[in-house]
Amino acid sequence: MLKAFGGPENLVFEDVPEPVPGEGQVLVELTAIGVNFVEIYNRIGRYPGPLPRVLGSEGAGTVVAVGPGVDSLQVGDRVASASLQGAYAQRAVAAANDVVPVPESVSDELAAAALLQGLTAHYLLFDTYPVKPGDTVLVHAAAGGVGLLLTQIATRLGARVIATVSTEEKERLARGAGAAEVIRYGDGVDVAAEVRRLTGGEGVAAVYDGVGAATFDASLASLRPRGVLALFGQASGPVPPVDPQRLNAAGSVYLTRPTLGHFVATPDELRRRSDDLFRFIAEGLDIRIHARYPLREAARAQSDLESRRTTGKLLLIP
Repeated sequence: MLKAFGGPENLVFEDVPEPVPGEGQVLVELTAIGVNFVEIYNRIGRYPGPLPRVLGSEGAGTVVAVGPGVDSLQVGDRVASASLQGAYAQRAVAAANDVVPVPESVSDELAAAALLQGLTAHYLLFDTYPVKPGDTVLVHAAAGGVGLLLTQIATRLGARVIATVSTEEKERLARGAGAAEVIRYGDGVDVAAEVRRLTGGEGVAAVYDGVGAATFDASLASLRPRGVLALFGQASGPVPPVDPQRLNAAGSVYLTRPTLGHFVATPDELRRRSDDLFRFIAEGLDIRIHARYPLREAARAQSDLESRRTTGKLLLIP
C-alpha cells in the first residue's frame, strides 16, 4: 500500500479488503506479479494518482470470480493482464477485456514477466517503427527487460541491432540476445559518434529509447534522415522541452512518445499482440527473470530496479 509519495520505504505491506469484481470485471488470484518502472513513477508522484492505493498493473494467475456481464472468462481460467487494479497483492481485479488467456506452454511466471514489456516491444517494432530486414536500429539499455526483448525480436525480423549498455556483464547479455554491435556508454563515450562510425556515417533507421533525459540528445544525433526516435520511457528522468527545429536539423526526423495503452486499445488488438508474444516464447524467445521477491519485499524490488543493478525482469511472488 502506498500512502504518500516518496521513496521505497513508503510502500507498506498490510492487509486490505479483498476487491470484488464489478460489471465486466474478473477477480484474479495472482501467482506472479511484474515490477515495472511505471510503478516507481507512481510511487514518487511523477505519474500521480489517488492515495492511498495499491500499486501494480501486471500479473498472472487464476480467475477466482467473475462479475456481471462477463461471458468470455470463467472461474479456473489461467490468465494474465497488464491492466490489473492494484497488482501488488494476492488478488486483484481487471476488466475482462484487459485480460488474456495464458496457453499451457507458458508458465504463470513467464506470462507475468513477459506481458507488459513484451507488448511494449511488439508495438514498438511492428507499429511505431515497423522494422524491416536490413534495417539498422539502436536499442538503449539493451540488457533491461524491454531492451532484451527488443533486441531479440528485432534480430528475428532481420534487423541489425546496435545496443547500448553500461557494464561488461550487460554487454554479454545484449550480444547473447542478438546485438550485432554494443556501445558501452559512460567515461566520455560519444554514443552518436560511435553509431555514425558503425553505420558508415549514415545513422540508424530508428532509435528505441526508454531511458529519456540521459540519452535523448545522442538518440536524436544517431538517426539517419527521416529516421524515427521512439521515446517510450524516461528511466533517467523526463526530457526537457524540445524545439521542433531540432527535428529538421537532424534530417527531417520523427519524434514520437508512444504508450502501450494506445496500442492495445481494443480487445482484438490486445489479443493479437499477446498471441504473437506467447507464440514467440514457445518458439524460443528468452524471457530473463533476474530475481523473485516475496510480495512483502516490494520496496526492495523497486529499490533494486531503480538502482539499475538488475537485468531482465523482477517478479513479486505472493
